Amino acid sequence: MTSTRRRSNPDQGMPRMFDQDAGLDHNAPLAARMRPRTLDEIVGQQHLLGADGPIRRALETDFLPSFILWGPPGCGKTTLARVIAQHTHSRFATLSAVSSGVGDLRKVIDAAEQGRRAGLARSVLFIDEIHRFNKAQQDAILHAVEDGVVTLIGATTENPSFEVISPLLSRARVFKLEPLATGDVRALLLRALHDRERGFGATETQVSEDALELLAELGGGDARVSLNALEAAVRQAGRGGSVEPALVASVAERPLRYDKGGEHHYDTISAFIKSVRGSDPDAAVYWLARMLEAGEDPMFVARRMVILAAEDVGLADANALPVAVAAQQAAHFIGLPEATLVLSEAALYLARAPKSNSAMTAYAAAAGAVREHGDLPVPLHLRNAVTGLMTSMGYGRGYQYAHDFKGGVAQDQVHLPDQLAGAKFYQPNERDR
Repeated sequence: MTSTRRRSNPDQGMPRMFDQDAGLDHNAPLAARMRPRTLDEIVGQQHLLGADGPIRRALETDFLPSFILWGPPGCGKTTLARVIAQHTHSRFATLSAVSSGVGDLRKVIDAAEQGRRAGLARSVLFIDEIHRFNKAQQDAILHAVEDGVVTLIGATTENPSFEVISPLLSRARVFKLEPLATGDVRALLLRALHDRERGFGATETQVSEDALELLAELGGGDARVSLNALEAAVRQAGRGGSVEPALVASVAERPLRYDKGGEHHYDTISAFIKSVRGSDPDAAVYWLARMLEAGEDPMFVARRMVILAAEDVGLADANALPVAVAAQQAAHFIGLPEATLVLSEAALYLARAPKSNSAMTAYAAAAGAVREHGDLPVPLHLRNAVTGLMTSMGYGRGYQYAHDFKGGVAQDQVHLPDQLAGAKFYQPNERDR
């Protein structure tokens, strides 16, 4: 990498600057102590940081557009922002959307505007967890970004297309960071074990290969989880001790990444629905467990299964809808944890049932005719004559009572408006019963 000059005189008027010269805090968690300090120390994200990666090129040329870093926890979003703070020719301020409001934003923007008028270097504003800003707060940034008063770097764990307002999103590139590969996390763990200043190199603690592999896999791509687990295990083992898988298992739990209002929520329920629709009972019960074990509302899952029963099983198994409704009622009645058994039974039933979407397609076709033709008049023979006047006007005249005919069907009777006579909205599926 062609290194760029580190800024030496950050503007003191900019609030909450990164402190580049702060000494190492030995009481900080291991994940904080081992945070990469240069671009080359960062592992993973080669699509962004490799030789031709857009972020690396931006730093090397000192051309920094506004962008949003989107990725799961522990993948390096804040680390990358800190590295940019160290290596860009910019004044750099940081805010957290958790603790900052519009007033804080305006202070930063005012200071940036003053700096621009004074001919100082451009101002970069890093907003951590930008998805937590509401629309009014995001609107407060918009004009400053649009006019070039600040260059925005946002970090979010949520899909920006859902959480960031469109005008702001259109003025910033989105860079998707991926969960770290197991090999990348393993490299970070080894770095922590060998580093004598920031890590555990001086403790002479031995970590077996099996324990190291478990630690690397533990976080599911979240380096922070794995490093914190390593720290707990090493401190438990003591100086010169040994870390084995059993010790790792005793001090750390594998986290379940799930946000009931975020992208994981929507991705997981989508996987569940498509597994049931695809008649895969194993996948269906797996995704069901993923949701419930992560704390999803069982009534949300139950409602989705009632919809599934009508949409995807439908007339291929008329018992599916009563089964799903019964599961919803039973789960509501008994609650967790036993409700998992009820929901599991219903999910497996729906996944194993034959499938037909004819109810959905029939309604969609009928609704399309309604939108196209409007409120067509009800044929007179289908209207109910409840007064003498209505009878004299022909209401109900010529109606054929179905039970008077063989098979209970009046073959010649038309039940649609004249303009739609002969229309076929319901197209039977070969699996319909």
